[in-house]
Amino acid sequence: MPTIVQEQPEPPRNEPHKARQMAESFGVHAERYDRARPDYPDALVQQIITASPGPDIVDVGCGTGIEARQFLAAGCKVLGVEPDVRMAEFARRTGVEVEVATFEDWDAAGRTFDAVVAGQSWHWVDPVAGPAKAAQVLRPGGLLAVFAHAYDPPPFVAEAFATVFRKVAPNSPLSAGPPKPAQDIYQAMFATFADGIRKTAGFGEPEQWRFDWEQYYSRDDWLDLLPTTGALTQLPPDKLAEVLESVGAAIDAIGGGFTMAYTTMAIVASLNT
Repeated sequence: MPTIVQEQPEPPRNEPHKARQMAESFGVHAERYDRARPDYPDALVQQIITASPGPDIVDVGCGTGIEARQFLAAGCKVLGVEPDVRMAEFARRTGVEVEVATFEDWDAAGRTFDAVVAGQSWHWVDPVAGPAKAAQVLRPGGLLAVFAHAYDPPPFVAEAFATVFRKVAPNSPLSAGPPKPAQDIYQAMFATFADGIRKTAGFGEPEQWRFDWEQYYSRDDWLDLLPTTGALTQLPPDKLAEVLESVGAAIDAIGGGFTMAYTTMAIVASLNT
């Protein structure tokens, strides 16, 4: 199953940033989200820090603070911007400073930063207003870095998910047609990100980075992660239980766990000095 089982939505006219109900549904289980969602590769964090002119970072759609805490641990100063009050409150409890707003509407109050980062969140940002806002708040030479995980579960598990999801949510756009490979979806999405950056005055040519890694999931681990994904955050409890039961049975059938191959993709661009 491609990353549409994460937070990759299919809203009307392919404008994810307008699908606010889904975009702001992840805070319903903020603790589970923070527990189950994977960190980002240390190599990505270090490469962003190296490319940035300084340590002051604004984290767009910081959620529960997963990547923010990684940058803090690496010695950066991080300010999160997050539209979901529940996610923001959780992040604050973990030591992340957060202001509640969408990035487009956020008031920077004259502050500027060395880097603007966004993990698993830039598709919820207006593709025109987002890069323009980043250009406004970045210092000369500042870095815009947006990144996300692409992954495909084992075919047997993916097929079980697709089958039960079509049953419980037949009218969902995510139920239409066969699933596409995750990297195909994300490559197209990141091409859109790069186009938006190119159209914004002041940025240099965007670069694409890629980091490949693996993580093992037991049955319980994967069933903990699934309810935090965009396809499932809005399902009624009975339908969510049906999805988890079916997917859990599929994982049991392949031995009770699997190793996921992740690709973390990033688009980065520097503001001209």
